[in-house]
Amino acid sequence: MADANKETRERVRELVRQVLATVPTEGEETSNVGADASIGEVEHVIVNSLQEKMTREWDRDESAKSLITEDDLRGLEAGSRVRVAEKVKFTPLANDIVNDLQIELIRKTSRKSAVKVRSVAIGADHGGFKLKEQLKNFLADFGLNVRDFGTDSEDAVDYPDIAHAVAKSVAGRQVDVGIIIDGAGIGSAMAANKVPNVRAAQCYSAALAKNSREHNGANVLTLGAGQNSFEEIKNIAEAFISTDISEERHMKRVGKIDNIDKQYRI
Repeated sequence: MADANKETRERVRELVRQVLATVPTEGEETSNVGADASIGEVEHVIVNSLQEKMTREWDRDESAKSLITEDDLRGLEAGSRVRVAEKVKFTPLANDIVNDLQIELIRKTSRKSAVKVRSVAIGADHGGFKLKEQLKNFLADFGLNVRDFGTDSEDAVDYPDIAHAVAKSVAGRQVDVGIIIDGAGIGSAMAANKVPNVRAAQCYSAALAKNSREHNGANVLTLGAGQNSFEEIKNIAEAFISTDISEERHMKRVGKIDNIDKQYRI
């Protein structure tokens, strides 16, 4: 019995040695994956690809379309997730593809009911340009009329010029509120607050954005491109446009802020 067990263990060890011998060492190439890739590299690509797919909310965004055709669904895998408009329509063939591939439809829901404003002026310097472009689309999803005061590229510009343009639009009641993005949000707030009837607040959290509207009657929000991620900025902006001042005690205090401003006008 002892000899049999010993023989079994030896066979197992030999199998392990054979398996280990087939595993390439670091930097060693393998013919199964080509001359330019190692096993480790292939595994790394696969893991990253799967992780990226799992973290995406959807595989394809067709929410800008009111009618989905078979061409819009071409190339999708079974079980894919597609974002579509809330009241989208499908051609008969597109419907068949959705059913056959069991495609999950993620409908873009309207959030207009929570919004307290109808229009917004938006602007950014070169540091906030990319975030401004993203935020414009996000605000449009609420059904807001969005007026863009620049800048239009990542070429260097002076943030006071952009802040002034947005603030004038708010003060002149061409729009209900304004949003300005620069590197930190501080300089734009300073510039905007030089315009009469503007109360600009630099906010780096949704709680502060809500407070600035509810307690201080802020009508311009300034954001720092280097201070928050886009996800955070979306939350901050949504809190700002979804809150309004309502209590008499807060209105009284905001009135005092405006009176201070009037005392120092030239």
